[in-house]
Amino acid sequence: MANESAELLKLMKDNGCDILDLKFTDLPGSWQHFSVPISEVGDSLVNNGVGFDGSSIRGFQSIDKSDMLIVPDAPTAKVDPFFKSTVTCIADIKDPVSGENYTRDPRNVAKKAEAYLKSTGIGDDSFWGPEVEFFIFDSVRFGYESNHGFHEVNSDEGIWNSGSEYMLDGETLNKGNRPRYKGGYFPVSPVDTAQDLRSEMVRSLVNNFGMRIEAQHHEVGTGGQAEIDMRFGPLLEIADNVMTYKYAVRNVAKQHGKVVTFMPKPLFNDNGTGMHVHQSIWKNGEPLFAGNEYAGLSQMALNYIGGLIKHGKALMALAAPTTNSYRRLTPGFEAPTILALSARNRSAACRIPMYFNDPGAKRVEFRSADPTCNPYLTFAAMLMAGLDGIENGYSPGEPLEQDLFELSAEETAAFPQVPGSLDEALKALQDDHEFLLKGGVFTEDVIENWISFKTENDVDPVRLRPHPYEFHLSFDA
Repeated sequence: MANESAELLKLMKDNGCDILDLKFTDLPGSWQHFSVPISEVGDSLVNNGVGFDGSSIRGFQSIDKSDMLIVPDAPTAKVDPFFKSTVTCIADIKDPVSGENYTRDPRNVAKKAEAYLKSTGIGDDSFWGPEVEFFIFDSVRFGYESNHGFHEVNSDEGIWNSGSEYMLDGETLNKGNRPRYKGGYFPVSPVDTAQDLRSEMVRSLVNNFGMRIEAQHHEVGTGGQAEIDMRFGPLLEIADNVMTYKYAVRNVAKQHGKVVTFMPKPLFNDNGTGMHVHQSIWKNGEPLFAGNEYAGLSQMALNYIGGLIKHGKALMALAAPTTNSYRRLTPGFEAPTILALSARNRSAACRIPMYFNDPGAKRVEFRSADPTCNPYLTFAAMLMAGLDGIENGYSPGEPLEQDLFELSAEETAAFPQVPGSLDEALKALQDDHEFLLKGGVFTEDVIENWISFKTENDVDPVRLRPHPYEFHLSFDA
């Protein structure tokens, strides 16, 4: 640890930084932060951490047990490009009484999942490649009181602005170059208005945070939907990268007078925002998902997918954890609702990409998640579901080759579906979470707290409030 603190101090001094900003993830999946001056950076901080009030963090401690410790993970330190003379560092949470890593720290859950994989002997590495989508808007307004409720997002690129005399600046005459609904994948400029901004986001991720980025592009939706694809890597590293990605993308947008949202369904009648998660298991440097079975998969891969499908409903409580998530998960908008296996087919929840024959590229893509999820918990839960499938030999069922979006309601009913609401997903997690408890990766406390938090802070607040569109439907009933 002495070497780690020395390296951390060297990074700060070499870059003229006198503030260390410690970032950690609350239970729902947002970064929180706490800063210390350079005078406090040393062996004691890196070894023992610094105290904070855990009762003020969502999903953490009760007030009678509020004292907790933030412990920097020194190798994650980077110069923060968004704040003056500041180094940012991801941190872990510890209980000062027991001295143990905190069970509700999402990063700790991810670490335990990686350790559990090794303990099974099935593999020693799992690799993860999330495709994190988002919208870039010019403005957002929303509010709710006892007698009114509204929201409005706007983007000059939105096709709904095609009839305006002026662009959003109120001075420039409208030029009419906009992607239509579901037409954003992917025309060139001037229809694509965010090329330079997305490239700036890529530069920040690569140059400031050391991430490996494969591509950036406009996504299907009008109004600025975007995607930047990161290179796959180990579970903990990629979960860290998802948090860094969201931080960087939001702050680059802010620098350019824009706002980014990862909300799954901010626009009615157009595609929502997902987070397709590519995953595979390796051992001794060799990929274990390549074989001679369907779509070039191994039997192990098929069983892993069988686990994802068997526990798919429960997984959605973590992978699609907001009420808005289930506005996206509707047929017709490229959001897969059928828990099935298929090669190349983007309408199935478990897709096998077929771009390359390289065994190292063989993987499963779980397509029903979205970026409001906590990546540490979501990746850990998917891994545990897949390992349960391998350990119990679960079958993924017959592959489905047809366009599942075109099936009739009767045909669709024959297949397992993702839940229709967050409430339904949480009930599925309540009934099916034993697979998450293996190896102490998740604890009953974490599961119970997640269900309670989401019910009280997502399900009930939406359930209790009238929706604006209900006035259109039933005011004169």
